[in-house]
Amino acid sequence: MHVKQRYKFALAGAAMLALSGLAGAQEAALDLSTPAQAYAQRAMPMMLAANGGAVTTERSSNVVKPAAQPEFEESWLTGGKAHMVLGLATIATALATGATAPGEGCEHGCTGPQPPRETDGTHAKLAKLTVALAAATVATGLYNHWDDFHLEDGLTDPDNLHVILGVTGAALMAYATAKSAGSTTPVSHAGMGMAGAYGMIAAVKIAW
Repeated sequence: MHVKQRYKFALAGAAMLALSGLAGAQEAALDLSTPAQAYAQRAMPMMLAANGGAVTTERSSNVVKPAAQPEFEESWLTGGKAHMVLGLATIATALATGATAPGEGCEHGCTGPQPPRETDGTHAKLAKLTVALAAATVATGLYNHWDDFHLEDGLTDPDNLHVILGVTGAALMAYATAKSAGSTTPVSHAGMGMAGAYGMIAAVKIAW
């Protein structure tokens, strides 16, 4: 046999031996008969399960839940409540105005000299306060309850009566106050003022 052919066969044999050695090494690496490799095979699913549980827990803790909607609570002071409070305050000051009236008529005779009228006393101040509160009551009532007033429902409709009596009562009290304040002598105005107060009371009674 030729020398070159001998070298060729020798190299081929060496290559086959090397490949068989690598194959044996791979088989040994994949062999699970050793205790360490068998433990690794058994521990791997447990590790994967533990990691999976940790991920699931972390994800579940990061879930954003919708916030609970707070219950609707009406404001303690609305336009309607302000109207009611002002109306009650008007009635209270009207009654206080009547209670503090100094009296009417010519106590010393109409033909004789008259004492100067008290125009800045408690009665006068309460009368002015009553008129201011009555005006505020009417204004807030018309602003907040304008849609409740319908003339086509007739004058006997409770909402219509409330508006008519309230406005009329406020106007009578304002006129009585202005009549007394603009006169240099005592004038009869108590009846008109009390009629206005009764009108406001009736308006409140109808509405509430």
